[in-house]
Amino acid sequence: MADTQNTPETTPTPAAVAPVTGRRNEKIGIVVSTKMQKTIVVEIEMRKAHPKYKRVMKSNKKFYAHDEQNSARVGDVVRIREARPLSKLKRWALEEIVRRSTLSEAAPVKAVAAAPAK
Repeated sequence: MADTQNTPETTPTPAAVAPVTGRRNEKIGIVVSTKMQKTIVVEIEMRKAHPKYKRVMKSNKKFYAHDEQNSARVGDVVRIREARPLSKLKRWALEEIVRRSTLSEAAPVKAVAAAPAK
């Protein structure tokens, strides 16, 4: 009894213990719409072999995801994670932006109108 001591090496600190997060489903897709506030539409392309013909078939599905900071733009490749239901269609949350779109970087430049020629 006397030889067991609580030293900093034996007791785990809160920073050393990894946070326990449930195994939530994650998907990677392309943002196709950002017209709603704090919501993005992400299109996921799924490839599956046909059960009979064994040919690889592509199918697309759209997911509505919550984007708190409105940081994602159309064309970005993003990772979304399952979340609790936030609205009728929103059951996903934006986890991270994997790759920015080249279209979103080139912002539209306003053309300077030239003075009318006389």
